[in-house]
Amino acid sequence: MTQVLVKEIMAKEVESITPDTVLPEAHQVMIRNNIRRLPVVDGDKLMGIVTLSDIQQAAPSDATSLSVWELNYLLAKLAIKEIMTSPVMTIGENDLVNKAANMMLANKFGGIPVVNSAGGLSGMVTESDIFRLVAERGID
Repeated sequence: MTQVLVKEIMAKEVESITPDTVLPEAHQVMIRNNIRRLPVVDGDKLMGIVTLSDIQQAAPSDATSLSVWELNYLLAKLAIKEIMTSPVMTIGENDLVNKAANMMLANKFGGIPVVNSAGGLSGMVTESDIFRLVAERGID
């Protein structure tokens, strides 16, 4: 297989949120767009990442003694900056897909934010993007 750059297979249209986005709103963005991870940005600067797993872990246990109204009130106040992963591991848009795949395997990530030469978010590369490349080009 020929060498392929990350920018050739990454998703360029990426949903993102700000650090002050509240948990229920971030969860709705994920559901609405059928995605499992959201980059957290402040202007052009990538601040972190939040995953569906992060959101699920932030939800209270079924064993809590709080009422449903108290739970909803507390979750509505929880800003993503409180649960996001930061700093976030990234890959450059001119790096090889092989490097992205190795980073994802080594760290057990399903996707990595892609940054441009200025450090701004330019896309996301996911395991699905890599699988699609392999399926389309085949392997020898």
